[in-house]
Amino acid sequence: MARPSNTPEPEAGQESTPDFERSLEELERLVERLERGDLPLEEALRTFERGIELTRHCQTALRAAQQKVEILLKRSGEAGIEPFGVPEDEPADPSEDE
Repeated sequence: MARPSNTPEPEAGQESTPDFERSLEELERLVERLERGDLPLEEALRTFERGIELTRHCQTALRAAQQKVEILLKRSGEAGIEPFGVPEDEPADPSEDE
């Protein structure tokens, strides 16, 4: 049975990352259409509603990924999770130290 094209849920045994990527790409296209401002009101509302669905799907996928990372870190004996990023007092590129 084929699933509807507007359903972002992965099928059983399917990896969620490609589905996340497709959802994010579709969301970006919807935002571009809405930003042009040339859609009729009803179509703009449907597009916005679809965007909300995709946003929720992406947020759910990101939370699931975060939970997996937390579990893996706990299993490896890490004390805690640190935010990803470069501290303000360190250069972003190691070659800048030279």
